[in-house]
Amino acid sequence: MTMDRLYYIFIRVVALLMVILFLVPIVWMLLLSFTPEGQNIFGSEALHFTLDNYRKVLSLAPVFGWMGNSVIVSVATTVLVLLFSSMAAYAFSRIRFPGSRLLFLLFLSGMMIPAEATLIPLYLFMRDFGLLGTRMSLVLPAVAGPMGIFILKQFFDGLPKDLEEAARMDGAGFIKIWYSIFLPLSRPALAALGIFTFIGAWNDFVWPLISISDKAYMTITLGLPMFQSSYVQQYALPMTANALAAIPVLIVFLIFQKQIIKGIAFTGGKEM
Repeated sequence: MTMDRLYYIFIRVVALLMVILFLVPIVWMLLLSFTPEGQNIFGSEALHFTLDNYRKVLSLAPVFGWMGNSVIVSVATTVLVLLFSSMAAYAFSRIRFPGSRLLFLLFLSGMMIPAEATLIPLYLFMRDFGLLGTRMSLVLPAVAGPMGIFILKQFFDGLPKDLEEAARMDGAGFIKIWYSIFLPLSRPALAALGIFTFIGAWNDFVWPLISISDKAYMTITLGLPMFQSSYVQQYALPMTANALAAIPVLIVFLIFQKQIIKGIAFTGGKEM
């Protein structure tokens, strides 16, 4: 057996072990959500599967309401980040104006500031403008993130300038060039940025915990810990709530798994 064959087998075995490692918690969660409270799933007695846990969770907690808030916040954040980041990246990449390089460096310097350092100024800003405790307070801070501008600018810099020059000869302005040429050609970069923005907005916990106090506007990341804290002595109900919250994420992954893999490859290198 050649070394290449051994390496191939080794990589496949490691990948299989990693799959099993990540699937075990999911399977454990699903098994507990379908079994009555207190039943030992590894015991000698036969397992009895039931949907009572799901009925109890849906009657005790507004899980779908929390998920709806998370969907609204995540989708709105993703759309606005793609819109404003692509416009800013196009301006930095193709439009030369006084101080453009300095301004871009200032944007990049924001990546070195930890998010925790901005919590107090952000809280005071949202309070003064009357946005605290609303969905807008969850959406607007993420829109100003510099990461999207950096990723898209790097992609725009690699696009050929001949297309832009030809469009200008036809009378196209900056907005039309950005909309009709740069956005269609940058779909891989936009897909990668959109996926990671959506996941980041969905999983955000610290800022929603500070800015949201009304239960009607709570996201799933806030609602689940609050629900679990009420049932610390039980296992089935918290696991059932986690299983319900995981359904949208699993659906998004199954639908966009190719784009997610391409997005990881894109952010790790220049080519996909």
